[in-house]
Amino acid sequence: MAPISNRPPLKGALHVHTTCSDGLLSPEEALRVYRDLRFDFVALTDHDFLLRPGAYEHVPDEFEGMLVFKGVEKTLFVRGYVHIGHIAGGAEELYVFNHPAEYALSLEQLIERLREIEQSLRIDAVEVTLQGFYTPEYDVAAIPYPKVATDDSHTREACGRAWIEVDSVKDKDAILRAIKGGAARVCCNATAHLTAWPNQGGGSHG
Repeated sequence: MAPISNRPPLKGALHVHTTCSDGLLSPEEALRVYRDLRFDFVALTDHDFLLRPGAYEHVPDEFEGMLVFKGVEKTLFVRGYVHIGHIAGGAEELYVFNHPAEYALSLEQLIERLREIEQSLRIDAVEVTLQGFYTPEYDVAAIPYPKVATDDSHTREACGRAWIEVDSVKDKDAILRAIKGGAARVCCNATAHLTAWPNQGGGSHG
């Protein structure tokens, strides 16, 4: 997606795990890695069933000039489990259907699953990556939601595999509104077609 303003796009990560759930880096270590990779914003989204109350209490809202969102990866059971990323700004919230390739869903199955979920929870965007690898099968107009890329990082090596670039001012609510409005560009370093993925979507983490 081409920028719609003269300012440079913001580089962001929407799906990051830390030692607050099953990641190997502490929040501070993860944020420092992303800051060194020149990200403008990062969302910490540890798993709801592992995230203890107050885990992000000492995580700053800004880290060396980089905006820090505090979120969670929710587990829902809709014909099996699915993961939904919930990212909070100030007044704005973003709900992302995470890594459909992990569940090996066809386009028709994914659209049906999204409709079922939206009976109880809003969906704002769909992730078109799996562990940071681009899954183009889901980056199609038939899925009527804005698309985002994430690296779903659990380790230092996974940080920066995939990201989004957003045409927005550097403000949390403005960034979330831009993503929901489709102003995010999917950026990835590598592609993994679902047909070639070793476990055919049966990943053990997300």
